[in-house]
Amino acid sequence: MATYAVGDLQGCLDPLKCLLERVAFDPTKDTLWLVGDLVNRGPQSLETLRFLYSIRQSLVCVLGNHDLHLLAAWQNIERLKKSDTLSEILDAPDCIELLQWLRQQKLMHYDEQRNLALVHAGIAPQWSLRKALKCAAEVEYALRDDNLFAPYLDGMYGNDPTQWDNDLTGLPRLRVITNYFTRMRFCTRNGKLDLKSKEGIETAPPGYAPWFKHKERKTRNLKVIFGHWAALEGQSDEPEIFALDTGCVWGNAMTLMNVDSGERLRCDCDAQGHPKPHHSAATPSPAHSVA
Repeated sequence: MATYAVGDLQGCLDPLKCLLERVAFDPTKDTLWLVGDLVNRGPQSLETLRFLYSIRQSLVCVLGNHDLHLLAAWQNIERLKKSDTLSEILDAPDCIELLQWLRQQKLMHYDEQRNLALVHAGIAPQWSLRKALKCAAEVEYALRDDNLFAPYLDGMYGNDPTQWDNDLTGLPRLRVITNYFTRMRFCTRNGKLDLKSKEGIETAPPGYAPWFKHKERKTRNLKVIFGHWAALEGQSDEPEIFALDTGCVWGNAMTLMNVDSGERLRCDCDAQGHPKPHHSAATPSPAHSVA
């Protein structure tokens, strides 16, 4: 029995299958952790979602911004952008079944035995583990409640408020929680977000830093696996922080990590999000132990 975590899929199914084949993934015994952004921009969003649904009993999944965008477009088709590759899902005969499953997924998963969290973008530096789980649960409840589902999705877009405040209520409260978990890269030590900068660590605006770099971060004793930030190229330079988005959909690579050994496998991709012919088998990259 093994547990693996994989970076952002974004509708790139073939590289995922390449990696799972390399580790002889057995859904009856093994577990796959997904950092979110399962769909969009890549060539196989519908096929990816169908494949994941078929092995759903073997998955631990957190939602990313593209997954939430898909759910929002399901409720209001006008949300779709020209660059989205989500229409095939919305037009599929099994759309409702797939998206009802998707809306049940988490924003944050915590494995107590490993003292390890799985999130899409990160955890606000001013939040303790307990606070982060509580905030994630608020959004998860809204996603699963039929009365709150559509209003939440309609109100989740936007950059304000830029910082957490315990007194926030309603949609602004849910929006900033969502932005921390699914869109955050740079923030101040007090958690004020910059949601415009998307490049590498060295491009932090004045007064800002990657969320995981703040010495005051209340979850510094927690191991965290995350995706979302392809410009990091899988490197966080922090021993307990594991970045797995290596930009498959942008013609770079998809990365899979053994959660317990830290061993990483990489499948190089072409500009269409398919495995490169001469790299159809995943290739190892340096291991960083999670244990």
